[in-house]
Amino acid sequence: MNLRPFLVLSLVALSLPAFTADKQKEKKPDRPQPPSRPLDGPGAPKFTRLDGKPGVNPPVDAEGDFVIGPDYVAAPETKVVEGVPQGKVQQFTMESKDCKLFNPGIARDVFGTVDPNNPKTLVVETHPIDYTRHVTVYVPAQYVTGTAAPFIVGHDGPRGKPDMTLPRILDNLIAQKRVPAMIAIMISSGGGDAQGHERGREYDTMSGLYAEFIENEVLPLVEKNAGVKLTKDPEGRATMGSSSGGSAALAMAWYRTDLYHRVLTTSGTFVNQQWPFNPETPGGAWDFHDKLVPESPVKPIRIWMAVGDRDLLNPNVMRDGMHDWVDANHRMAKVLKAKDYHYQYVYCLNAGHGIGNAKAQLLPQALEWLWQGYAVVK
Repeated sequence: MNLRPFLVLSLVALSLPAFTADKQKEKKPDRPQPPSRPLDGPGAPKFTRLDGKPGVNPPVDAEGDFVIGPDYVAAPETKVVEGVPQGKVQQFTMESKDCKLFNPGIARDVFGTVDPNNPKTLVVETHPIDYTRHVTVYVPAQYVTGTAAPFIVGHDGPRGKPDMTLPRILDNLIAQKRVPAMIAIMISSGGGDAQGHERGREYDTMSGLYAEFIENEVLPLVEKNAGVKLTKDPEGRATMGSSSGGSAALAMAWYRTDLYHRVLTTSGTFVNQQWPFNPETPGGAWDFHDKLVPESPVKPIRIWMAVGDRDLLNPNVMRDGMHDWVDANHRMAKVLKAKDYHYQYVYCLNAGHGIGNAKAQLLPQALEWLWQGYAVVK
């Protein structure tokens, strides 16, 4: 079967069509890089400029909009420091067949086409899949057995060998009394990305369903396998993620504010990527800044956000005006400010999707900012 490979500008990593065994796959064309958007471009908030000073971050007690870069220096908290107590990291897996909310998983073979009856959504053919989800748990050395600990849930957790970046940062921040002695729970998705894939179903859906999955199916296993007790206090619960993991983090706190009050996002996918179409939120996560935040009473959510100046732009065939990650994050910052939310927004020059090298500079201080107001045992 001969199919012509095609390029879709997307966050999604698309694979080329299958060829016969005796024919080598063609190389997918390089994806064009999004242009750099100026910090004072249309729709941008009024930034406080810290750019031109490598290693300088916004003050940890400041709120509002900031610009950093274009050069970055990894924070010392990202390294192992001699004499600092190191927490324990362990992993376990969850099989889709044992899952109640997301069984079976879904996947697609090709990207969808625009729905001729609704240009805000796609027609996507999916098929069921089985999947294995990895859960990585960090328990700080300071954790006291039997006590209810604060924790942070991270999306797109590692599959296989643990990523020690967050554990190292927390080792140092906890030892310096800059954040509470929290447990970190890093959960991998069910696979794929965006419309028609399991990750998209979990992360891009505008509902509290994923928060409920974590609450009812993941956290009990964390407590059992890691021998810990997790707090029920939403002030002691944070969630974080990049890209669609960022929109999932906000959705968890927005729809289940009784469970989560603290949100950290990088390159948050606050765009129209929800699938299937939901008439209650026709713009998907774009509706956060377009309708939900401006038209709702202020919720007790504290949010830290960052985006790159070369972040994603119109990455699929929809061309609906709701697929610019920079514009979406700018708009989010402005509505949060208008509603007097506690937020900090960082615009990273010379950075693309996921904010690149800026993340190693920003993440320790972002975590400290996120946990402001929560009692830290001295």
